[in-house]
Amino acid sequence: MDLAPTPGLISAAGLFLVGLFLGMLVMLELGRRVRIRRRERGEDGETPGLGVVDAGVFALLGLLVAFTFSGAATRFDARRHLVIEEANDIGTAYLRLDLLPADARTQLQEIFRQYLDARLAAYQNVVDQEATRSAMAKVNDLQRQIWTRAVQACRRVSTTDAAILLLPALNAMFDITTTRTAVTQIHPPTIIFALLVIVALVCSLLAGYGMAGTDAPRDWVHIVGFAVVLTVTVYVIVDLEYPRLGFIRVDSFDQLLASLRSSLQ
Repeated sequence: MDLAPTPGLISAAGLFLVGLFLGMLVMLELGRRVRIRRRERGEDGETPGLGVVDAGVFALLGLLVAFTFSGAATRFDARRHLVIEEANDIGTAYLRLDLLPADARTQLQEIFRQYLDARLAAYQNVVDQEATRSAMAKVNDLQRQIWTRAVQACRRVSTTDAAILLLPALNAMFDITTTRTAVTQIHPPTIIFALLVIVALVCSLLAGYGMAGTDAPRDWVHIVGFAVVLTVTVYVIVDLEYPRLGFIRVDSFDQLLASLRSSLQ
């Protein structure tokens, strides 16, 4: 199962990274030139309150970074835990098939193997929406088959143990698929990311303006360092939000499902 980042995604991520970095450098230089131009015109006097304004804007940037990074990290961990939970739910339901008659158990075990294959395929290439929709449709069909056959088999058992133990386990196994699908679609509004980028660029402008207070040459260490740190931070936040599209990925946890599939022979 190939879950590596596609070349197109890597290119898009690289363009975003380079674009934001260059944009911050441009804003730093723009801020510096505005300050120099004002000084040449004799307009660069001390203006009360500028420090407060700068501090407020940089504090807003820090708040946005903290908010978006914390949320992205929390959702990333939640997605990993859901993979573990699904593997446990499927494994539990599979073991409880032993409560059914031999013929029904054999049929359901085969459908379970198909079900796990379909679940793995659903996350194999999320960029291909048509393939993902097809895999999810197959998952839904297999769920109906499993439920129908399980209910019929439970009716053939003389005791209620099979129904009491197996059917809730199947219900949990089905519910976790809906939960995982919903969680993959939970992200902050796009305007939050846009605001983060805009505030980062504004802070770059203010930083460039502040660093041009004297006639000293450009401090490339601080200029490039400031742009690199903020650019990488913003990129990591976005990458955490979409862990199947970038470099930060949850694919290693999918191996739990793959290992479970290998054990269902």
